[in-house]
Amino acid sequence: MNVTMTIAGSDSGGGAGIQADLKTFQELNTFGTSAITALTAQNTLGVTGVHAAPPEFVLAQIDAVLADFEVQAIKTGMLFSAEIIEVVAKRMADYQGVLVVDPVMIAKGGASLLQQQAVAAMRSQLLPVATVITPNIPEAEVLSGLKIATVADMAAAAQVLLDLGVKNVVMKGGHSQEVLARDYVFLADGRRFSMATPRIDTPNTHGTGCTFSAALTAFVAQGLALPEAMVEAKRFIHLGIVHDLHLGHGHGPTNHFAYQQQKGECEVDCVWA
Repeated sequence: MNVTMTIAGSDSGGGAGIQADLKTFQELNTFGTSAITALTAQNTLGVTGVHAAPPEFVLAQIDAVLADFEVQAIKTGMLFSAEIIEVVAKRMADYQGVLVVDPVMIAKGGASLLQQQAVAAMRSQLLPVATVITPNIPEAEVLSGLKIATVADMAAAAQVLLDLGVKNVVMKGGHSQEVLARDYVFLADGRRFSMATPRIDTPNTHGTGCTFSAALTAFVAQGLALPEAMVEAKRFIHLGIVHDLHLGHGHGPTNHFAYQQQKGECEVDCVWA
């Protein structure tokens, strides 16, 4: 049995964070473990409270898991503070598996999930030990310091992230103005490709970033090469958005059951540069 791990915050509404990650791991036949960085009081309407875990207890959770399990792949989500990022990055520097960093900064309802001073720690300490980072456009703008309006801007921002030490970049295009939902991938060996699915007009996209990065983590843990794992993760999240659950009164969650229910049947248009 392949083992995965998520280091992230708890979403009491179940659509994002640890809850979304563990659902995704389960759906993709990996044994999910976790280290909780923060508790959030939230639902589909927004976040009403955040209670961060002490950094030393975040580290204790990580060490407890890694001391007992052979973890093939780890993802990070909401890390909240510079202090938490520092202990996670230090521990991940010794980790030999795949590390997927989802640089969670803002909740779907607009609440901040990353303190401002934590951005510098993410850039200087976490990115250099990451196998792949999966920012959306606003997150990539913050991390790169560049404004992104075109594909060329995406490439320039990705290069900044690569120069910071991360090995691979998936620049998610959900916030772009393209007709298709097209993500751009920049690999460590210099190759580039894009992957696109039809754009879905729906408010029910809570937890899409968490779910995509968790699916990527699970597929890598199963042994897929990074490009193939990225495409399958794109397929997983697209099906979750198309077959949404219509839960809550705000930005509803994606459907983590959809990939298995639909047997992964979804066309992803891949174009290599």
